Amino acid sequence: MSVTISAEKIEAIRAALRDHPGEMTMQLAKRLEVPEAEVIRRLPDGRSVELDVTRSQELFAAFEPIGTVHVIVSNGAVTCETVGEFGGFSVWDEFFNVQSKTLDMHIRYRNLGSAFAVEKPSHMDGGRTLSIQFFDLAGGAAMKIFLNFAGKPKPERVAAFEELRGRFQLT
Repeated sequence: MSVTISAEKIEAIRAALRDHPGEMTMQLAKRLEVPEAEVIRRLPDGRSVELDVTRSQELFAAFEPIGTVHVIVSNGAVTCETVGEFGGFSVWDEFFNVQSKTLDMHIRYRNLGSAFAVEKPSHMDGGRTLSIQFFDLAGGAAMKIFLNFAGKPKPERVAAFEELRGRFQLT
C-alpha cells in the first residue's frame, strides 16, 4: 500500500539514500517526515523488491527451513530484537501465531500494508544485509526479518533470500 508523497520528498529520499546508503531507514524516514515503507520502496539499484503482502502467512512459513534469523519488531514506542527460528504456526481470529522454542509472536496480519525483500549496507559495519521487511497500513515498520545482520552473507542465505524474493514478488 503506497501513499502519495510529493516530488520534492521523493527527490530528498533518493538524495539521502545516495549520500548515506547505510543509514537506518527508520531514522531517514523520521528525518524526512515520510513513512518508512516509502523509503524502502525507493531504494536504488533493485535493492528493494515489493512482495505480495496478501501472502504473508505463506511467507512467514517459508522462514522455517531457513533456520535462525534476526527478528526486529518495532512500533512507535518500542523496538525489540531477538534471534530465533520460525515454526509452530497457527491462526486464531486476527492473529497469525509463530510459537517455536525461540520465537513467540502473534502477528495481526491484516494490519500489514506492505512487505519488501531488502538488500542494503548494514548501519553497523557496512556489510550487505538481506532482510524481509513488513510495514503496517500507514507505512510504519512492523517487523524486519534479517537472514544476516552484518558482514558478508553466507551463500546459502543469499540463495534463500533470492528464492523468497522471486517466489513472493508482487506482480
